[in-house]
Amino acid sequence: MFERVLIANRGEIACRVIRTCRRLGIRTIAVYSEADRDAQHVRQADEALPIGGPLPAESYLRIDAILDAAKKSGAQAIHPGYGFLSENTAFSRACKDAGIVFIGPDPESIEAMGSKAAAKQLMAKHAVPLVPGYDGDEQDNAYLAEQAHAIGYPLIIKPSAGGGGKGMQIVRSDAEFPEALATAQRVAQAAFGDASMLLERYVEHPRHIEFQIFGDRHGNIIHLGERECSAQRRYQKVLEETPSPFLTPEKRAAMGAAAVAAARAVNYVGAGTVEFIVGPAGDFHFMEMNTRLQVEHPVTELTHGVDLVEWQLRIADGEPLPLTQQDVVSHGHAIEVRLYAEDPDQNFLPGSGKLQSLRLPTPSRHVRLDGGVVEGDTVTIFYDPMIAKLIVWDGDRPKALQRMREALAACEIIGPKSNIAFLERLVRHPAVVEARIDTGYLDRHLDEFLVGDAAPAEGALFAAATAVLLHDESHVAGNATDPHSPWARADAWRVGHAGKRIVALAWRDQRFEIEARGHAGNYQLRRAETNCEVQGARLSDDNLGARFDGEARRVPLHVDAAHVLLHDAHGQRYSLGRAAAFAWEAKDTAGGNQVIAPMPGRIVLVKAQAGDAVEQGQELLVMEAMKMELALKAPRAGTIESINATQGEFVEADAVLVRFAE
Repeated sequence: MFERVLIANRGEIACRVIRTCRRLGIRTIAVYSEADRDAQHVRQADEALPIGGPLPAESYLRIDAILDAAKKSGAQAIHPGYGFLSENTAFSRACKDAGIVFIGPDPESIEAMGSKAAAKQLMAKHAVPLVPGYDGDEQDNAYLAEQAHAIGYPLIIKPSAGGGGKGMQIVRSDAEFPEALATAQRVAQAAFGDASMLLERYVEHPRHIEFQIFGDRHGNIIHLGERECSAQRRYQKVLEETPSPFLTPEKRAAMGAAAVAAARAVNYVGAGTVEFIVGPAGDFHFMEMNTRLQVEHPVTELTHGVDLVEWQLRIADGEPLPLTQQDVVSHGHAIEVRLYAEDPDQNFLPGSGKLQSLRLPTPSRHVRLDGGVVEGDTVTIFYDPMIAKLIVWDGDRPKALQRMREALAACEIIGPKSNIAFLERLVRHPAVVEARIDTGYLDRHLDEFLVGDAAPAEGALFAAATAVLLHDESHVAGNATDPHSPWARADAWRVGHAGKRIVALAWRDQRFEIEARGHAGNYQLRRAETNCEVQGARLSDDNLGARFDGEARRVPLHVDAAHVLLHDAHGQRYSLGRAAAFAWEAKDTAGGNQVIAPMPGRIVLVKAQAGDAVEQGQELLVMEAMKMELALKAPRAGTIESINATQGEFVEADAVLVRFAE
């Protein structure tokens, strides 16, 4: 086994690889950019070396810098993780030429599957089912339009290089094709340096099901079952699970055999994933092969009782697979979601900033956490804003879904906005519970999964106020030198009686005041004209138990000196700040004479110029940040006075990009 392994990645996956290496007694070497000098993967590795500036192109995508670090550290092998250089043929070949083991497939295998077009042609030769389409070398726009018309609509335009859904466009008519093609080409050129496209007939309401495959250097190739990845937004996976609730045993066997055939076609070695599009009737078609470990690999690990990173290391060291296909057995059901710093209510705008508070469920045999940050760390603007992967396991799917609901309820992120509330609604939604979600469902019904603007009901506010009162009383009593003193009671004590207290809570731009009298779990609460009597209130294990107007209730919540997080009777999450008990005003956010950069990023397209008369909502610029394109639109109708950004320019957050004439 290797003694020293360099990890050519960052964040969650780097920490994940370090964990397995440490268990196996392998010394780990991390590499880091200027933005990551204090990152967790740097702190957890045995050694760490700098490789360049904060942008990926200046660091994690630099083959020369990574190989130089490997040579300096004496690393015998490099684990690429996923993303960055993990599927880069040149990197795999450079490692081989340098005498360093690349923990992944041979460069020839990566190259064969690196082009979607070439991969489809190869799969056709090995009888792997394909979707009708065009994957040729001719890339003239007019010729592509002719091919699209011949294939028929709807169809999907895909960048031939790259993956992750980036640049994909669905087209439903000849009229839509030119603009969609231009968009796909622009995104592909910027992301992959290759604007080549392939065309495929679009399968309506499809499922996305992938198979984990593994090969060794002794000619053995197996699969370890499937993962259902149909819960997607804009082709990005949101929830993954195994086994798929859609597949029959017969269909599972057929797809598994096709996945192994696809791997044999390229003499595959190491971990890989064969992805299929599955129609409503169960017909399946090869989509692509990812020649690396997938983000969602933990669900396979939990149901099969294996460590896939350990398998990667051992196979790269020349060992045979530890199991035959007949030995592969799956137990129970596992589900994974990804906790992101993003704002679902603002079109999932990626966020950044310091994690002032990061509260996650306690790991157990039912709950797993794979993360790359801790409380106090900063989510940077330069990389994917994932905070952690939350994975649960139980004996069957309904139990696993309930585990996930409980685990998400225990999560809280203060600092950048997060998608936790969105995920909570997702795992309660009937389409997910009934296993009838398809890859386009979220995009078609997104409003069903967003929190909306409904303020917390009176019952939730009274519960939050009760929790605040109990918390403050406990805090004061716990710090009192004389527990019998009236000053040891946070009850607004006055001579002869307990006085009135004000509990002030803030939610978004609203302020709520609750008057309170009483002590030790028994209170009289009042908000405006509504009264509530609380009796026997107790806090235990992030739950409030009490009788509200004689009705016993249990409310999941967490309270501290700054805020209250609670779930109401419908499971709706509310994060309420603790406001000062005096007048408070919302900030004035009015203004429509300029367009501001909502976050740091690169301007990829300028669609207007000074002097243009534009309409409200018209696209003016397109910027890219954190792997997402964001259209910046006119806040009002008017004439543009100036454009203060150029195509390709990197801009900071809050930079004024467009000014309107008065």
